Amino acid sequence: MARPSGQEMVARHRNAYSMIDGKTLFLLYIPFVMSKKNRNAAGVVYSTDPNFRYESNEMPEAETLPPAQQNLKIWLVKMGGNKVVTTVRDFIGTSEDLAELGKQLKAACGAGGSSKDHEILIQGDHRDKVLTWLTGNGYKAKKAGG
Repeated sequence: MARPSGQEMVARHRNAYSMIDGKTLFLLYIPFVMSKKNRNAAGVVYSTDPNFRYESNEMPEAETLPPAQQNLKIWLVKMGGNKVVTTVRDFIGTSEDLAELGKQLKAACGAGGSSKDHEILIQGDHRDKVLTWLTGNGYKAKKAGG
């Protein structure tokens, strides 16, 4: 395989390598081999550039506010096929605390659901139960939406 010229190297920067100050710097990309938790967003595993620094765009998670400072909104979302989901939004805190609160709410309602994307989903119309449970445990919560 012939080595590409400098113009081709600059053009192929995103694929495999780059050229800086006349030196060829190779970046090793492994897009589908490694697990997602061990791979950075760019897919770079190794670089020959001694000054290469990977910069993450991820924001650090916010600390969990006490229940009295949380302003939670309880929504009823209608899914396709005659299904409804009770959604608790505007939780400020870590994903672990969100998952724990979701687990407690699902147990209180006797229903399934999930906790992801900064919101808690509970299968069925349980707005009144969720509101009663949250206010009873010191959270500021109210119904929202139509």
